[in-house]
Amino acid sequence: MLRIVSLIVFLFYLSVSAVFAAHPLITDDAGTQGKGKWQLELDGQYEHEHERGEKENNSEISTTVTYGLMDTMDFVLGAPYQWVRTRDSEGTTRENGVADMSFDLKWRFYEKDGLSLALKPGITLPTGDDEKGLGTGKVTYRAFFIATKELTPWMFHLNLGYYRNENKEDTKKDLWHASLASEYLLTKNLRAVANIGVERGDDPTTDSDPAFLLGGLIYSVSDAFDVDAGYKYGLTKSEADHTILVGLTFRF
Repeated sequence: MLRIVSLIVFLFYLSVSAVFAAHPLITDDAGTQGKGKWQLELDGQYEHEHERGEKENNSEISTTVTYGLMDTMDFVLGAPYQWVRTRDSEGTTRENGVADMSFDLKWRFYEKDGLSLALKPGITLPTGDDEKGLGTGKVTYRAFFIATKELTPWMFHLNLGYYRNENKEDTKKDLWHASLASEYLLTKNLRAVANIGVERGDDPTTDSDPAFLLGGLIYSVSDAFDVDAGYKYGLTKSEADHTILVGLTFRF
């Protein structure tokens, strides 16, 4: 399926007040903000998929707020808004609205010699309209193991996760995720990033698991402000064919 986030001007307009961590990467890093520090992210994505004569475009703007409860623990709140357009032989349908909100805690429990390990449990609340396809209609939960290794100018991240996909539809409920990402410092302010990952899909009619390959750039305008862009390519039929990602990140 696909997700499309255009309206770049709108993204820049909203960015004055929000943003998230190593976007455009899907894989999280083990870093935390530090006690009393905030991070605001505004991320947008535009997805396109074409399968069996049906085209689907999905746009999403995600606002993520992170607060450092302790030097080694963050609280993370995610609030996405979606636009979905599906076109087939019978016409075009459109839906839009607030999707399910998420709450996570990230705890970095180990840090030594450039290696950091973290755990990130979380829940998602059914704030989206499941009848419009904007949410699951039920509370879901998840837990992730995160590892980060710094080898200047490289940095590597590993994520292993489990989702309990509670929903009102007849879809798979026990899902998993595995992904690996790397960052390379091109200049003092510019990083190149790459990401590959796979997870168990929730569609009970197929054994094809969504898998992706992603590349992008992160430019640090200052220590407190990043701009990023990326492209994600679907490696399997169950993953969106093409996704464009853009983001803004503020730290204070």
